[in-house]
Amino acid sequence: MTTRRDFLKTAALSTSLLAAPKLIEKNSSASKPIVLSTWNFGMAANVEAWKILSKNGRALDAVEAGARVPEGDPKETSVGLGGLPDRDGKVTLDACIMDEHGNCGAVTYLQHIVHPISVARLVMEKTPHVMLSGDGALQFALANGFKKEKLLTKESEKVWREWLKKAEYKPVANIENHDTIGIIALDAAGNLSGACTTSGMAFKMHGRVGDSPIIGAGLYVDNEIGAATATGVGEEVIKIVGCHLVVELMRQGNSPEDACRLAVERIATKNPKKAKEVQVGFLALNKQGEYGAYCLQKGFTYAVHDISGNNLYDGKSKFA
Repeated sequence: MTTRRDFLKTAALSTSLLAAPKLIEKNSSASKPIVLSTWNFGMAANVEAWKILSKNGRALDAVEAGARVPEGDPKETSVGLGGLPDRDGKVTLDACIMDEHGNCGAVTYLQHIVHPISVARLVMEKTPHVMLSGDGALQFALANGFKKEKLLTKESEKVWREWLKKAEYKPVANIENHDTIGIIALDAAGNLSGACTTSGMAFKMHGRVGDSPIIGAGLYVDNEIGAATATGVGEEVIKIVGCHLVVELMRQGNSPEDACRLAVERIATKNPKKAKEVQVGFLALNKQGEYGAYCLQKGFTYAVHDISGNNLYDGKSKFA
């Protein structure tokens, strides 16, 4: 026979379960370790990251190693060495990194250093700060053994001088089919980390900083839930604190792809006209190794490397 006290206990338990946040169910088909990177150059970045992950290495080491690949490639004009300059002809770099403990580091408006992602990691590990900028970031890098180098290549300078003839600034979606590289990984121990690095929008105003080095905008990692990174026009990502939003949407029970889609739709809702003119893409990975991506316009690609191999995929888009 059910007593009044038993009934009240059962009712209280039901109420608490309804109030609790939805949990993401484990997918037996998901795998770890796994690493994801934005754009076509994510394939090469993943190869380097996988060297670490496949040997049971730490996700943090993997994402840093992966990000350094496009940073050091002079043929990649949107990241690191050879990056297209601002309107004054200066290559300025932004980067951030975040580990499984919630530690993070970032650099903005950094010049003359090929690997800003490694400087960002040292900011995280050697200082009480999260972000260093401009000359302060440069001096910190030099004090820690980095060498001052010329980042503007002949090829990038030629493109800049051609741009100067009209000096029109308008971000173009999917220009050269790449942009910022964001890289997120889940290691064999089940820990997440992420990195994001860029030379920013080509021909930007001198001093402009986008979403890439901003924790919560261009990158966010929560080791209980998942990780996300962003690419495209950073101003639109900053306005919705994009990657933090994606992770919180996963916390609410959404799949990585759905979380990315909902974040993209929020951008489109806030400014429908502009959303049709620019590109923003999100890439997400949850604690179970499930992943997904979504973008505004067609053309956003992302690379996934797990035990089955390294593959490139097209992100689903809101607009055709």
